[in-house]
Amino acid sequence: MAWVYLIFAGLFEVGGVIGMNKVAQKKSLGSYAFLIGSFIISFSLLSMAMKELPMGVAYAVWTGIGTVGGTLVGMFLYNESKDWKRILFISFIIIAVVGLKITQ
Repeated sequence: MAWVYLIFAGLFEVGGVIGMNKVAQKKSLGSYAFLIGSFIISFSLLSMAMKELPMGVAYAVWTGIGTVGGTLVGMFLYNESKDWKRILFISFIIIAVVGLKITQ
């Protein structure tokens, strides 16, 4: 169950990144609520995952999901560059996260 918590923690971290962009575009109560709520849920789920998983693995996977997710959101929702080099390095992060799961 810890891995499920960790995956959702990473997804909510991506939600927090989206919230930061919403706040940057429009400082409204809803934008701040989305930002703060996403990060509260993300940190709570990360904490739950760390009860069973080693801290180093949990943190690396959580930040990896957040990094890849934030980059993909930027590419597909905010028209950021889709250069092949970005995609290559995203794949390296995914390979590293899968490697951590396999060796866990």
